[in-house]
Amino acid sequence: MEWSDLRVFLSIAREGTLGAAARKLRQTQPTMGRRLRALEDAVGHKLFQRTPHGFVLTEEGSAVLDHAERIEEEALSIERKLVGQTQQFQGGIRITSSDWFGVHVLTPVLAEFARSHPRVTVELLTESRFVDLSRREADLAFRIRPFGEPDIVSRKLLHMRYGVYARAGIVHPVAGDGSGSALIALDSAFAGTPDDSWLQKMLPQARVVFRSNSRDVQARMCSEGIGIAVLPTPLGDSLAGVERLRLGEEPPGRDTWVGYHRDLQRLARLRALLDFVVKKLAP
Repeated sequence: MEWSDLRVFLSIAREGTLGAAARKLRQTQPTMGRRLRALEDAVGHKLFQRTPHGFVLTEEGSAVLDHAERIEEEALSIERKLVGQTQQFQGGIRITSSDWFGVHVLTPVLAEFARSHPRVTVELLTESRFVDLSRREADLAFRIRPFGEPDIVSRKLLHMRYGVYARAGIVHPVAGDGSGSALIALDSAFAGTPDDSWLQKMLPQARVVFRSNSRDVQARMCSEGIGIAVLPTPLGDSLAGVERLRLGEEPPGRDTWVGYHRDLQRLARLRALLDFVVKKLAP
């Protein structure tokens, strides 16, 4: 039984299809299929039932899954420990954050860091999901809520202010209940977030004309004059031709947290980057 084949097994179990698992591991589907068959031959059992909707674990596969995850955690722990001992200011660091935060807040800081540490390669992944730091999907993560994982070292980095924005030169009837106003809101997956709920509370009769899970898309639609949007101030204040509206109170802000796995706390390049980010962004 090869550990590399167990990684293939775990990826298929988590992703549900051979294609998605292959993309996750950056391998071809034929290679993934061959390695899965090799593992099934090694253990003497079929580990998945092939269905029209994807791969479903068999009873034997479910039994293997628990052990494979423990083996994976040990392998990842070895990797993290060895990486964490590196004291050189060279090598790679993978960072994850939301898209707008990565573009408008982190990128200027990372550009300055790159000029100071040219031998450190920073990889920034912008996505809405929270990646798994224990599996080294990223080394350093920025989130809008505290980290709950027991092995993660974290701290609150900053409090992000939000503002209400609309295209300049257009009359927006924001007095009273907002009748006649058009709103740009988050999509249904993010509905109920503090700023989104606040805007619709302040303007209950306004009509939502556009939704998106992307702050940058919301900002672009706002600058096109489609409607009123609540945006983080680093994003909203940077928009040309857009003005901030006053509704009598400010939208609720959001805290941003930064975290990394405790096994990496001695990694010199990570400490250097984290210290740099904290110096530039923390109050």
